Amino acid sequence: MKPYIPLLFFMSVLGLASCDKTETGEKLFKLNGLSNSNTEESIIDTSGKTIATRINCPEGFVRKAYAEKSFGFFLSNFPLKKHGSKVYYFNGEEKYNSEVYAAVLDIDVGEKDLQQCADAVMRLRAEYLYQQKLYDKIHFNFTNGFRFDYRKWAEGNRIKVSGNTTTWYASKPADYSYTTFRDYMNFVFLYAGTLSLSKELRTVPIDSMQTGDVFIHGGSPGHAVIVMDVAAGKNTGKKIMTIAQSYMPAQNIHLLVNGNEAQLSPWYDLSKTDKLYSPEWTFEKTELKRFRD
Repeated sequence: MKPYIPLLFFMSVLGLASCDKTETGEKLFKLNGLSNSNTEESIIDTSGKTIATRINCPEGFVRKAYAEKSFGFFLSNFPLKKHGSKVYYFNGEEKYNSEVYAAVLDIDVGEKDLQQCADAVMRLRAEYLYQQKLYDKIHFNFTNGFRFDYRKWAEGNRIKVSGNTTTWYASKPADYSYTTFRDYMNFVFLYAGTLSLSKELRTVPIDSMQTGDVFIHGGSPGHAVIVMDVAAGKNTGKKIMTIAQSYMPAQNIHLLVNGNEAQLSPWYDLSKTDKLYSPEWTFEKTELKRFRD
């Protein structure tokens, strides 16, 4: 969670995190001694350039199909960096634990310590809506409850922050360029986090899980991962998923390995566990949520 504080002060302490480390998931991962090098070769197609073409389904499963302009299709077909690429922090340093990820999403992390866990989820959602020109649907709430609409920002309005009060004021000509969109997202990253996003999303039962859903624990510390793909058993209908995250400090968004079942990794089968044990966080199954249409 990023606490809601005035902009000038916040910019002087950009190291404040929305998702602090927890020992639970990471310790479990290390105890199992598993890494992405143990992943079944039949699941990873090193020549694949997207989630759908890089990550094959395990035997007996079929990937869920989505309409071409849907959020699910956008995520399942998200481009990946070359196989073997490393995750880097915003400052160019390599992520200290390279064993927690199976692939790196081909999207920038920015040059400041902003795009952390919930931020990465909001970035992917906003990128999809921006690509589809669904500008009215791009909005996120700040931690203080202020609704931050992209449409108002693109029309040239800017925000004034005074304590916990945020207001709009007219400032510039309308500009829907990608540069202006990224500036908007940086303000989202500054003033929103796991706590605010968890309140925006609606809770869904684990049985209805679909691509684009979010496991999120709002708070300080808090964390969030997004479901990038879902497959179902051909005969059983049982669902499995892949998940992605950013973390702290801000870093490339990456697809997580399954530290409990190397032969299934990076897919997760939650029917076999009481919780979601991701490499760097443990979530309750009841913490699955979905963006409101």
